[in-house]
Amino acid sequence: MDETGTTPDVTLEPSQWVEAYGDYLYRYAFSRLRDGNAAEEAVQETFLAGIRFLDQFSGDGSQRAWLLGILKRKIIDHVRQRMRYDRDGAGDTNPDFSGDLFDAKGFWKPGAAPWSNTPDSPLEAEELWAIVRKCLETIPKGQADVFVLSVMEELAGDDICNELEITPSNLWVRLHRARLGLARCVGSKWAHSAEVSEYVE
Repeated sequence: MDETGTTPDVTLEPSQWVEAYGDYLYRYAFSRLRDGNAAEEAVQETFLAGIRFLDQFSGDGSQRAWLLGILKRKIIDHVRQRMRYDRDGAGDTNPDFSGDLFDAKGFWKPGAAPWSNTPDSPLEAEELWAIVRKCLETIPKGQADVFVLSVMEELAGDDICNELEITPSNLWVRLHRARLGLARCVGSKWAHSAEVSEYVE
């Protein structure tokens, strides 16, 4: 059994999905969208799509993983819709201190952020990501969304640009400003003294 209380490879009837997978999918959606209503809507849309396309579930993988795949698509759809209402990328008028943190290629400079290079345990890694998720709420949505898609969802830059209808340069600007905001926020909350570039690149 996993944290949902179900065995991952068990195939359930759609009437059982909310109880078995609802909390897990909601937590996943909320960590990406940072909005309770949007997360609930994405999960509801996932279940509806799952029912509609149930005949496409091959049974090769777990039902939960299949629903998670649908949810990831719904998250991208929500981010794209949200970006249509926030075309300015929010925060573009802020002073740009990225030169203090990033080199000419957009990578973190050594010692630029006072974070631990590698958490000492899985518990510390989980704690760090909890801080990163919380800090995502403090930066503009247009920046946080591209960070989520790039780092947490691991979408390629070209795919993000196509999904959000933005240029590569706009994507780069949003990403490095997101990293700058996260560097400040996480650096103020994380108690260690070296860099954690791998967690925010």
